[in-house]
Amino acid sequence: MQHKINIAIDGPAGAGKSTVAKIVANRLGLVYIDTGAMYRALTWKALAQKADLLDEQILTELAGCTEITLALSPSGPIIVSCDDQDVSEEIRNQEVTASVSTVASLAGVRRRMVELQQKMAAQGGVVMDGRDIGTHVLPNAKYKFFLTATLQQRAKRRWLEMKAKGQNIDLAALEQQIAERDRLDSSRETAPLVAAVDAIWIDTDTLSIEDVVEKIVVHCRGEA
Repeated sequence: MQHKINIAIDGPAGAGKSTVAKIVANRLGLVYIDTGAMYRALTWKALAQKADLLDEQILTELAGCTEITLALSPSGPIIVSCDDQDVSEEIRNQEVTASVSTVASLAGVRRRMVELQQKMAAQGGVVMDGRDIGTHVLPNAKYKFFLTATLQQRAKRRWLEMKAKGQNIDLAALEQQIAERDRLDSSRETAPLVAAVDAIWIDTDTLSIEDVVEKIVVHCRGEA
């Protein structure tokens, strides 16, 4: 196993990227960087300040003066801090979830986030997941994967996840929200959701999380 490799994992909302990326990082002794949490943290701050989420200049300036850090907690989960405040729970609320694609579509915001993400990955040894990691953030990553699944399966997974946290949301409404997010992510001008030409596609519809992890780990260890 080569030291200091970078792994990029992309895919649409609900494809299982974050869960898979965390376990892969742990299995390979690499650092997991949750890029989605970074956009969520900025979205949370913008909402808290009642900023106009469609005003690119305001959001770009906000991104430029916002410090977002990711750290491992003693118990394992990633601690997401925004300007030294732990916002790990707050960034998963419904309001942030419904607004994050709008904020993430702004070119100035993405420039700032990519700058932070590339800095984190500069020394190598990271697993990063998102929607444009293999194409835009880490185009030179040694290993790239694109996870996919049907809209229905992705909505069901997210619904079960939210239900386990005590959040009640209608499954049909959630499916509609994810479909809209797919549309926004795929059609944005700056770094849209698209698989890198050299990415390995993994259809996760009928696979367990462990199945997907195993496929990635085996490939990265050169055992495929």
